[in-house]
Amino acid sequence: MHRCKICDASTRSIEDSKKELAYYRCLSCGFVSLDDQYIINKVDEKSKYDQHNNSLQNEGYVKMFEDFIELSIEPYRKNIQSVLEFGSGPEPVLSKLLERRGFEVDIYDLYYAPKKVYEDKKYDLISATEVFEHLQKPLEVLALLVKHLNENSYIVLMTKFPPKDDKEFLAWWYRRDPTHISFFTPTSFNVMAEKVGLKVLKTINKNIVIFQKK
Repeated sequence: MHRCKICDASTRSIEDSKKELAYYRCLSCGFVSLDDQYIINKVDEKSKYDQHNNSLQNEGYVKMFEDFIELSIEPYRKNIQSVLEFGSGPEPVLSKLLERRGFEVDIYDLYYAPKKVYEDKKYDLISATEVFEHLQKPLEVLALLVKHLNENSYIVLMTKFPPKDDKEFLAWWYRRDPTHISFFTPTSFNVMAEKVGLKVLKTINKNIVIFQKK
């Protein structure tokens, strides 16, 4: 039986017969993951990312991040100076917007900024926007990020929470991206937080979660 990657509870399978894919939904925390055998290789994954048109010239993309900053970062601004943008993508728009507001920002991305600049540093805030849905081992990555947080500092994630109904999940546009393999519920984020020494401060708009280091 497949066990949940987040809480190790039992799961039920969700079959996509058209694309011949299988997912597992946790019966306890609700986390949904693609069966590992269907995860695409790194070459195809990067090729998919290369097609993204996300830049400072894309007004809709910039507005999304400006809204994200106002909702999830500005309320804690007095406690934040240093930031790591984890998973910055081909063009690190978020980091540039944060720098305009006076934050000190480092970037890391597996493909586009692979130097692990964070290794000997700690930050007041780590952001990971549209990153965790791509991760095969999200709990391990979250634990890594916690090691690079100052005390009482923050991790802010953006990723869409999945529909609870299996049929709605299969029809959901967000999961159709072949690089999207992990889908989190507020409950699964609470479990993750407890395991790695964080607490969930709040969730926003079914796609943002704010953690604070205990």
